[in-house]
Amino acid sequence: MSASTAVAGQRQSVLELYRDDGPLARALGTTLGARIGLPAVMLVAAAAVPLLTVMALGGDDVPRLAVGAAVAWLVVVGALSQGRALSGRFAWTVPPLLRLVEYGGLAWFAVLAGAAAVPGAFALLAAVAFRHYDIVYRLRYQGVAPPPWVGRVGAGWEGRLVIGFALLAAGALPEGFFIAGGLLAIVFVAESVAGWTRLARAQRPELYSDEEEVEE
Repeated sequence: MSASTAVAGQRQSVLELYRDDGPLARALGTTLGARIGLPAVMLVAAAAVPLLTVMALGGDDVPRLAVGAAVAWLVVVGALSQGRALSGRFAWTVPPLLRLVEYGGLAWFAVLAGAAAVPGAFALLAAVAFRHYDIVYRLRYQGVAPPPWVGRVGAGWEGRLVIGFALLAAGALPEGFFIAGGLLAIVFVAESVAGWTRLARAQRPELYSDEEEVEE
């Protein structure tokens, strides 16, 4: 597979597609990210440090204000990295770092909300993991990514963290995670099935009339 893939009339690197940025990250990256001279990997690492530190040191007894500040820093600084080119020997680490803070952050929100919220977090994470699995395997076997509208509906890694924290702050867990996970699963799975079905139909050879008679 080539290093870049045509998507919606643009060319994006495979690593950029693996980031799974949402509208907020794209807006901040486009308007402000290009003005920052730091590599994307450094910005993502700097964005992740406060959240990972609070998670490690604070456990399940952290003031909501501290959680919100760490999430805000992560989202803003991580989103700015979207405007930087993913190049260099460590560029491949950017998508895994984003997966670490997204999956870890959502699971941590459930821990903070109480044990009853943990199953809801796993439901949401299952839907998100399917989305990331689908991106990888469509690029590998079809050479194209899922349609851009799916990423917008899915809100991207940054949007899901913001929504997750908002649900935590509003005391809407675990119900919020179950609802979000269910809705995202419907969108991600339904569109994926449709995409793979279209590919199967396009690859199916046409049968001429004599071939059809032989099969009968």
